[in-house]
Amino acid sequence: MLNGMYTDRERCVRAVQSKDARFDGWFFTAVLTTGIYCRPSCPVVAPKPENMVFHASAAACQQAGFRACKRCRPDTSPGSPEWNRRADLVARAMRLIADGVVDREGVPGLAGRLGYSTRQVERQLLAELGAGPLALARAQRAQTARLLVESTQLSMADVAFAAGFASVRTFNDTVREVFALSPTELRARVPKRNDTTAAALRTRPVPLHALPPHTPTPRTPPPGTTETPGAPIVTPAPATLHLRLPFRAPLNPDNLFGHLAATAVPGVEEWRDGAYRRTLRLPYGHGIVGLAPRPDHIACRLTLSDLRDLTVAISRCRRMLDLDADPVAVDDQLRTDPLLAPLVDKAPGRRVPRTVDEAEFAVRAVLGQQVSTAAARTHAARLVTEHGDPVDDPEGGLTHLFPTPEALAGVDPGSLAMPGSRRTTFTSLVEQLADGRLRLGVECDWEETRARLLGLPGFGPWTVDVIAMRALGDPDAFLPTDLGVRRAAQQLGLPSTPAALTARAAGWRPWRAYAVQYLWATDSHPINFLPA
Repeated sequence: MLNGMYTDRERCVRAVQSKDARFDGWFFTAVLTTGIYCRPSCPVVAPKPENMVFHASAAACQQAGFRACKRCRPDTSPGSPEWNRRADLVARAMRLIADGVVDREGVPGLAGRLGYSTRQVERQLLAELGAGPLALARAQRAQTARLLVESTQLSMADVAFAAGFASVRTFNDTVREVFALSPTELRARVPKRNDTTAAALRTRPVPLHALPPHTPTPRTPPPGTTETPGAPIVTPAPATLHLRLPFRAPLNPDNLFGHLAATAVPGVEEWRDGAYRRTLRLPYGHGIVGLAPRPDHIACRLTLSDLRDLTVAISRCRRMLDLDADPVAVDDQLRTDPLLAPLVDKAPGRRVPRTVDEAEFAVRAVLGQQVSTAAARTHAARLVTEHGDPVDDPEGGLTHLFPTPEALAGVDPGSLAMPGSRRTTFTSLVEQLADGRLRLGVECDWEETRARLLGLPGFGPWTVDVIAMRALGDPDAFLPTDLGVRRAAQQLGLPSTPAALTARAAGWRPWRAYAVQYLWATDSHPINFLPA
């Protein structure tokens, strides 16, 4: 990619002409004659090839002066799968931007987390995406603002601050520039719905007893932004939103939701009324999310104590459900192995169930070492009850946020109902997470983090790779020593020893984590089935 321009022009033109939805989010088509940019699957008549210019990001299109198409709404495309399959600087930066780091900490905060100078980060993002971190964060704020304008009845001031803008004026100017409409005009264009549908999309106040007292928080622009500081801004009150999370088809929900439900920690997670529900610890407060699979989207019911966490909460839920994956690319690669192909053909579109909190998952991985799923849940539930922060959930049975590493670092090892060696593993992990010697997050370099984890007592290849697969998001993480994987390999006629299976799996790269999901699915364990 050169200067943010998508260079495989012929392939891009074919995708636009065939309206191939698989490429939505991979690149954006800017039309020179109309001044708008679209997703590849835009339903309007395709422009002439000589009038198309391709960009790798919506932010690059906006910086080049193009406005978002009102018909195909390119800002609602699934995210590019590119950022979740790579561990280089640009991919790590994009994951952090999606997690709201630029809005909270500015460009210096982004660069500090990556271990580079702000100039290096800006240069690399500009070279590959045609836009710097501020422009990319601005495009994300515009997308969040549009979502709130069109699907809620919040005042425009509340929308502006919830979306991350430092002032209403900046919000208005950005929306007009990106969408060629004012916020009020955007809301007016939303089709009239019947009472039931309208009620489902409206932001609803949360009962006051369901959340801690809300203290209005002044918001000032983060360092490194170009917005002008003004008077302190009062954040909007807590609310519940109903959203639709898009994905690339196909998506098989069985192992995805089955795994999350079967391993759910009581009080933090539950399966209720056809939805996976859990509590969320977020930068400005906390939330409760309910996620339910639908044929063409994931229904998301999100309650937040502070609406400024909306963008982060959506990003983390998408990441947990692996919604930005490219299942066609994954499955095509795995089908090249004749012994895996029948599994893929039987249930294509399997995703890797991940997490909303990397440190939480690492702790749970240690608790699950050499014990059953039920025992691991019991251990985790005890920690949650004794050390988690309580929350109220009038609509279900959620009671706590998962404990922070700082809270767990104060746990008396003698109170843990586990062998002494695992107590040492647990305390070593939480102490390093609490004091910052070990960081687990979307910004992590996968190989460097693997090496650090292997240096902890009690951390072997299985624990490290399951954390890499489900917490760090490495799509090529592999578990050749896992009992379920080895048992499935033997049943299929694949090599069953770790070394031989690893050699055979070289042909599955870079998607070995997905191969693990297909292998696990041969078993009758509850993780492989959508709960009733």
